[in-house]
Amino acid sequence: MFEYLDAPDDVLALVVSGTIDGASLDEVMGRLDAAMGRHDKVHVFVETRQIEGIELKGLPGYIARAMPLFGKLSRFGRVAVVADQSWVRIGSRLESAMLPSISYSVFRPEDRDAALAWVKGERGLPDESI
Repeated sequence: MFEYLDAPDDVLALVVSGTIDGASLDEVMGRLDAAMGRHDKVHVFVETRQIEGIELKGLPGYIARAMPLFGKLSRFGRVAVVADQSWVRIGSRLESAMLPSISYSVFRPEDRDAALAWVKGERGLPDESI
């Protein structure tokens, strides 16, 4: 399940839980494309809660849609991942290392509010990032 949070127009903010399916990933890509159509820089906040898995049948379509984003990496600003599961935090840290040009930080759930404020540009990078 994906739940979108109220955020400025240049911020894509969502909470992801349960099983991730292709339709949800398509919706995220649509929102991201729309934000990039309106802004030079887009910031992303993703909070994960008890991810149970990813539906494999939707992945090929998502990957095909996501590939052009590699040519737009300079358009990403602040990216925060808040995760309650260590495997998600580890995967996010690996992704961050592969994308050094993006200001990307990973947080624990107790630091959620500080992470969201950072992505929105309301404060500096919190000391709580891991």
